[in-house]
Amino acid sequence: MAAKVRTLAPSMTRSMQRVAETVAGDPAGSAALTVTGLAELTGTSEATVVRTARVLGYPGYRDLRLALAALAAEQAAGRAPAVTADIAVDDPLADVVAKLAQEEAQCLADTAAGLDAAALEAAVGALAAARRVDVYGIGASNLVGQDLVQKLLRIGLIAHAPGDPHLAVTNAVQLRSGDVAIAITHSGRTTDVIEPLRVAFERGATTVAITGRPDGDIAQYADHILTTSSARESELRPAAMSSRTSQLLVVDCLFIGVAQRTYERAAPALSASYEALAHRHAPRDRR
Repeated sequence: MAAKVRTLAPSMTRSMQRVAETVAGDPAGSAALTVTGLAELTGTSEATVVRTARVLGYPGYRDLRLALAALAAEQAAGRAPAVTADIAVDDPLADVVAKLAQEEAQCLADTAAGLDAAALEAAVGALAAARRVDVYGIGASNLVGQDLVQKLLRIGLIAHAPGDPHLAVTNAVQLRSGDVAIAITHSGRTTDVIEPLRVAFERGATTVAITGRPDGDIAQYADHILTTSSARESELRPAAMSSRTSQLLVVDCLFIGVAQRTYERAAPALSASYEALAHRHAPRDRR
């Protein structure tokens, strides 16, 4: 809960932050309060408490209160500390696999359900007609960007995913109308990703943001926003890591959409790339 509050706090108002910090600091005490009681304790309103619960990922205050009660019960029972989400330090690896698989599946389902179909269609259309594609991302997001670039290259598109933020900006300067720039940032606040997207936007390129925070700073420079979800974060598995799963889903959706729209040229290009690498996968002659 504390990790979630730290991650989401920048997107909250000050009054919402007070509510969030209170429930994270005292789950048991907060769980015992009604929505009115928590509003009075934090000097906010009932509406602010409900909005805070929703930002934290719960449908309403009742659901947040139940989660806080469960957390308080775990703490009182002396349960082993969590390594990530529901995974405890002493969990067997078999349980770790099952729990992570369940989280990843939920993350993918949430992303698919929340994806704006119109924005996705528009992004696919821009990519299919693009002269050149730039993809900006830092850290794990850059790995996702490289995955998209590799896919696009294999169907004949010119694409780049510069990992250096200075190179990203100098690449963006070369873009113009008819090009596409894609920024990948879970927080929506990564300066090294926002800056090249801003430059691309100002140069007239079509811009796309893949982000978990559609209201983040990145949005002001994005023509199309594709929103991702993430598993519950923790100290060892922050949002930037858990969001990678949903980012890869969006990347695959973009690629398949482009391949569909450009099938006549994409299919031969993909076949040619397979043939060019086939000898590297063939069994070696051991005679």
